Amino acid sequence: MSPDRNHNRLGSIALAAGLMFSTAVVAGPTVVPIQAAKLSDHIRILSSDEFEGRGPATEGEKKSVAYITQQFKALGLQPGGKDGSWTQPVKLNRFTITRPVTAQLNLNGWTRPMVDGTDLVLGSRHAAERVHIDKAPLVFVGYGVKAPERGWDDFKGVDLHGKIMVVLVNDPDFETPKPGAFEGKAMTYYGRWTYKFEEAARQGALGVLVVHETAAAGYGWATVKSSWSADQFDILHDDPNATAPMEGWIQRDVLVDMMRMAGLDFAQLKEQAKTADFKPVTLGNVTLSSDFAMKAETITSYNVAARLPGKVKPDQTVLYTAHWDHLGRGLPDANGDDIYNGALDNASGVAGLIELARVYKAAPPTRRSVLFVAVTAEEKGLLGSDFYGANPLAPLSTTVVNLNMDGLPLNGKTHDVVVVGAGKGTIEDDLARAAKAQGRVIALDPVPEAGHYYRSDHFSLAKRGVPALHAGAGEDLIKGGEKAGMAARNDYLAKRYHQPDDEWQAGWDYSGAIQDLELLYTLGHDLADSSRWPEWKAGAEFKAIRDATAKDRR
Repeated sequence: MSPDRNHNRLGSIALAAGLMFSTAVVAGPTVVPIQAAKLSDHIRILSSDEFEGRGPATEGEKKSVAYITQQFKALGLQPGGKDGSWTQPVKLNRFTITRPVTAQLNLNGWTRPMVDGTDLVLGSRHAAERVHIDKAPLVFVGYGVKAPERGWDDFKGVDLHGKIMVVLVNDPDFETPKPGAFEGKAMTYYGRWTYKFEEAARQGALGVLVVHETAAAGYGWATVKSSWSADQFDILHDDPNATAPMEGWIQRDVLVDMMRMAGLDFAQLKEQAKTADFKPVTLGNVTLSSDFAMKAETITSYNVAARLPGKVKPDQTVLYTAHWDHLGRGLPDANGDDIYNGALDNASGVAGLIELARVYKAAPPTRRSVLFVAVTAEEKGLLGSDFYGANPLAPLSTTVVNLNMDGLPLNGKTHDVVVVGAGKGTIEDDLARAAKAQGRVIALDPVPEAGHYYRSDHFSLAKRGVPALHAGAGEDLIKGGEKAGMAARNDYLAKRYHQPDDEWQAGWDYSGAIQDLELLYTLGHDLADSSRWPEWKAGAEFKAIRDATAKDRR
């Protein structure tokens, strides 16, 4: 689950104790049980220390790909890759810092050393052996948004060449009392830190620092630190200037103190940044110096794919996805544990993917094909799913829907189902009907400002026009209600999310996971055995892309 990234329905992934049991899928021509014991076994194995946190291009990847492939083979599915392969090679650039990061803020001859991982985190996605920055000026650009369709330009023609762009995370509407140009509290893509990096490159900045504030980011500094302690990855770019030479985050309080010394008021500038009239502000005489050595290399990671061909329309495909990767090994925690096991995020989603494949294989073939893809490098910025979107194993124009799993609920059944990014597609209407049959209701994302819609692999398909659903268990638990659900979510975020303690637990309650998998099976199977096509609703940003390929679906 990408911290932007980005993944994510975190309210559905919290720890609780309970009884493990099996139940039955109600859709389709047969009754096929989803087994809690099988889910538990898959999670336990994939998140064991032996798999070393499932980092891409590591021994942990080899074991993960081999395990998932073997499970699909044993179920009797067909290879989903090209030329009879079970995998789809994904070429990526990997960037490893080989010498400790040194950094300092400078002001009128006074220097403040910056501690990497404590005060800031820095990295680069440039193919350079060394990143050296000598007293580069800092320019505050507010929320760093250039959106002409919203009448918004935070840059106002400022020249950022040779300078460090300092930018707030989230949207200008995030803390405003009434919705403005950015539709209120729900984050748009302009609020994602990935967008800030993209815009920094377009503006020609030497570097970019995103100001970390827990509420605006949707996670604490520990998540940022752990995510940046591992190697960084990126897709291959033809343009060497596709990324800024230096990228990173800075702690809010560090910046506030430095701005105060420069005679500037952070809170005042932040208020100005909420308006379209904001203009960039050079942070007095404050400059940044930094130095670190790097190794850049091209590696090959793998998506794993299995297919069940349709009996009538095999060229039309229902696509299920889940990311197999996590953070690998990183900075040790207080107990000296440096393996980021990623049990819930996202060994649980892969376990669900394998279980759904077993359920489908046990039932009669559907009219359309069903494709199961475990993607790589989600934690590095949705890279595996983005590669799939650019190089699909089934045509996107005839991909019926993408149903993605990013963290199954392991704290029991809920009264509700949360839709992230609600109002975008008709697949949500199908979900509401299926949920009603379970005695559940649809609820909206309780933290829309976290931008979960843009932080999981379904987004890689949605932005290319494929109807995609991001839904999961809500917080209104059958046992304990909303209070217990919120407490479990907050506990997970604080103690386990993107930390070594996201480990398999023997006492997990799988009833909620089974409940959600039943729902996803019902949705997918009904579409796989019909001729219906879900559509984007009027106003959805992806509708025009899908409509352009309408002739392929006649």
